[in-house]
Amino acid sequence: MSTTDDHYDVLWPRSPRQARRKTPALAPRLDTLNGKVIAELWDYVFRGDEVYEELEDGLKARFPDVRFVSWREFGNIHGGNEREVVAALPQKFKELKVDAAIAAMAA
Repeated sequence: MSTTDDHYDVLWPRSPRQARRKTPALAPRLDTLNGKVIAELWDYVFRGDEVYEELEDGLKARFPDVRFVSWREFGNIHGGNEREVVAALPQKFKELKVDAAIAAMAA
């Protein structure tokens, strides 16, 4: 409703939060990528092969000692055997001494 001084009443469109969100504790952020191992995860959609190549080059320029585990090592994380691939990630990360992962690409 407009008032005579060209101001309008507004309402906040969100209601107060009714339920508490149960968020698991997040892993601490890495202080640097130097000396770290980064896993690349891809869903084989869009051009992840090209994007990861560019991403690696850019990150290596900033963090010369970073190392990558290619998306080829993990397989398609969004396909017919997606559940098995994703379920195997924690063990594979442990075996490969992965410090962080990039899960990327979308159309």
